[in-house]
Amino acid sequence: MNVASVGSESDPAIVFLHGFPEVWQSWANQILYLNPKGYRCIAPDLRGYRKTEIEVPGDPESYSVENIIKDILALMKILNIDKIFLVGHDWGAFMAWSFCLLHPDKVRAVVNLSVPYIAMNPDKSFLDGFRDYYGDLYYMCRFQAIGEMEDEFASMDTADVLKILYSSFGLDPLMIPLEKDGGFKSLPIPKTLPSWLTDEVLGCYTKLFRKSGFTGGLSYYRALDISWKLLLPWKDAKVKVPAKFIAGANDHPLHFEGMKDYIFINGGFKKDVPSLEEVVIIQDVPHFANQAKPDEISGHIYEFFKKY
Repeated sequence: MNVASVGSESDPAIVFLHGFPEVWQSWANQILYLNPKGYRCIAPDLRGYRKTEIEVPGDPESYSVENIIKDILALMKILNIDKIFLVGHDWGAFMAWSFCLLHPDKVRAVVNLSVPYIAMNPDKSFLDGFRDYYGDLYYMCRFQAIGEMEDEFASMDTADVLKILYSSFGLDPLMIPLEKDGGFKSLPIPKTLPSWLTDEVLGCYTKLFRKSGFTGGLSYYRALDISWKLLLPWKDAKVKVPAKFIAGANDHPLHFEGMKDYIFINGGFKKDVPSLEEVVIIQDVPHFANQAKPDEISGHIYEFFKKY
């Protein structure tokens, strides 16, 4: 596992879990903010990303929630840490919620971005739900065929692939035409990029993904229903770790069908996470909030964790 770590072994540890398509550097601003405040900051590249290699990189089973949780436990053991603060974004948030659900004794508190905790629905898998609502061209559905999206990405400049992805996951769902109808490369390359996506940042990510490819990141989507099945036995369990949730007002997951009711109106989120203390919505911010508003997000994390 490739891990960035800074801070004293005696300091309370924060583990940062990134999303797609990201690597540990997506947390660089939070690390630089929180480490001087007395925290040991640990940010791994999740399995399948860059140097965190696995035995069968194309096997979706390898990216299940069970295996990611095992990776976090192994990291804690290697670093001799009994209890951690957790911060997750996107897929990292999904994994952080799941870790809190299954190992609450190992977490001091959690701050998750973009993806709220959602209990498993025994009647419909995640993928079936997305397909029913958005159709087969929805990006999570189009990412399912092993090798297909990798080939489409490989037919383009990696920088252009990332420009499209980093400008997506906002108010409008990312829909990808079938390959026979133009595929991913038929999507327009944004002329105006997110403010956080500087030439330096884009160049860094382009270099990394040009070398590693996208199979690892795409495989989390291919393992979505595998993780759903694994978590079904805990469908009625509650997340009891002190929690804070942050999302950009323009972030796509916030606009899933019924999500705003679940978070703000009918009390579903608070019912599933009884220890949820705060929900913060940041206006005019889309999916990659920790990079778009680094100081604001870092401040929210610090103000919450210092209570524990």
